[in-house]
Amino acid sequence: MAKSQSDSEYKPSTSDSNNIKSNIKKNLSAMEWLLEPGQFKMKPEMQQVTMSKITQWISKNLLLIITFSGVSMGVLVGVLLRPYELDDLSISYIAYPGELFMRLLKLMILPLIIASLITGAASLNAKMNGMIALRTIVYFLTTSLISALIGLILVLAIHPGSTETKDALGSGTTEDRKVDIVDNFLDLGRNLFPDNIFQASFQTAHTKYIPTKIEVNTTADLDYVRELGYRSGTNTLGIIFFCLTFGTVLGSLGKKAQMVINFFSVIDEVIMKMVYGIMWISPIGISSVICAKILSVANLSSVMSQLGLFIVTVVSGIFLYQFTILQLIYFIFVRKNPFKFWWGLFQSWMTAFATASTAAALPVTFRCMQENNKVDSRISKFVLPIGATVNMDGTALFVTVASIFIAQMNDIHLDAGSLATVVLTSTATSIAAASVPSAALVLMLIVLTAIDAPYQDVSLLWAIDWFVDRCRTTNNLLGDCYGAAVVEALSKEELKAMDALRDEMEQKEHDQGLENAKAMLADKWEEVVKEERDDDVTNMSGMESPSGSINGSSVEVPEVIVVDTNTLSHNGAKN
Repeated sequence: MAKSQSDSEYKPSTSDSNNIKSNIKKNLSAMEWLLEPGQFKMKPEMQQVTMSKITQWISKNLLLIITFSGVSMGVLVGVLLRPYELDDLSISYIAYPGELFMRLLKLMILPLIIASLITGAASLNAKMNGMIALRTIVYFLTTSLISALIGLILVLAIHPGSTETKDALGSGTTEDRKVDIVDNFLDLGRNLFPDNIFQASFQTAHTKYIPTKIEVNTTADLDYVRELGYRSGTNTLGIIFFCLTFGTVLGSLGKKAQMVINFFSVIDEVIMKMVYGIMWISPIGISSVICAKILSVANLSSVMSQLGLFIVTVVSGIFLYQFTILQLIYFIFVRKNPFKFWWGLFQSWMTAFATASTAAALPVTFRCMQENNKVDSRISKFVLPIGATVNMDGTALFVTVASIFIAQMNDIHLDAGSLATVVLTSTATSIAAASVPSAALVLMLIVLTAIDAPYQDVSLLWAIDWFVDRCRTTNNLLGDCYGAAVVEALSKEELKAMDALRDEMEQKEHDQGLENAKAMLADKWEEVVKEERDDDVTNMSGMESPSGSINGSSVEVPEVIVVDTNTLSHNGAKN
């Protein structure tokens, strides 16, 4: 029986054989270029090239390497020291270098925000500042809502809360506390428009609720009286508003304000150089912070086992949002490799994870955005300080998951309306959250009150909030940075038009300066020529009038001698 064509052996044609031979020759030539002839050993010159590239990469990313080593060292030392059960005094000594590092970073925040916002706003016109602000706020609102929806989907799909978890954890101990989302937004407006810019540097306005007893029909009811007060902490939002307004008006004044703009530009540059110096001690500070935090958590293994599913839900949502949603948004609007952009932010990402504060990592973020990712400094100086205050993507996700988790533990059924309330309230409260560690636990009280869930159980999450807070802070940081890149992409045409207009105005000023200089030179030349002509006339008249003497001296004589003829004739008659 004859073999089919598929069963027969394949015989390459002459052209296929030539192609195979040419490919083999190319591969052999490449191997000969890389390796020594007849040996599997790299040529010395190739070794030098490889070592040179490795050395260049290490020197370029040295700060990134030492920051990563600080995070790794902190986790490793903290885990190794836990079996020794150190007392609080010993842990405080370990945490001391980290405390100093945090204080140095926070010291840079206020002057950096002031200088960067004023110079950024002054470099743009009022219309451009308004467009950028609108795009920034819309982006932050949209991404916070998306983040909350991701948390909702995951917490419903995984269902981390159960009555067994509540039995294992016990009841919460959070005290009764009056909260109101309307007052939260009213406080947001009060902080946005401060009445004293110096007070805003160290105090923020907030509504206090003072409990008072009201007797009604011989029964005492507890009521709350609202009172406006101030608490310690920088009012970043008010300072941002003042600096944006100040910078916008400053930029509209033209040449008169250039000296002031240069002053703040120099301050901005000085602060960035100071931050660069501080980052060289980051391994010690970051490892100290993380190590002390791990050592200070009591019953770490039992807490992780009881709330492990909740931690998995939150962390999965955070990293799903970071590595899918943000990357997709970046690619759609910017049309570049989003993971390369993320790699450029890795150092600020680790700093945010260690400090658990977007504001504390802001100086490092500025440096990464300018030097690594080459984002327009006018946009990054505008968007990043605003984002560090109002953009809380990770907080919106965490509050959504935590609120539904508490409802699940207490066997509370939530319908579609309640779930929508959770998502919208979480998004709204995340905007009003201050950029300080563990602010989300306070905001959860508002969401739990909205769905009639027991707010006392918020205290059950304090044991693991030190870790989850760091994870969601990285989400907030990346949301700010990707937002700056998206706003830059959306504003590219306006920025080009502004640059072209500015170049045209500078060219006109340059041409006008040249014309003025030419006119000035022409006037000066005419004056010089006129002076030379006057000197020549004076010299000619001087040469004609003097009379010479025997000894070389000259005696000035009158040019006209008047002779009285009558006198002469009378003297002649006498003689």
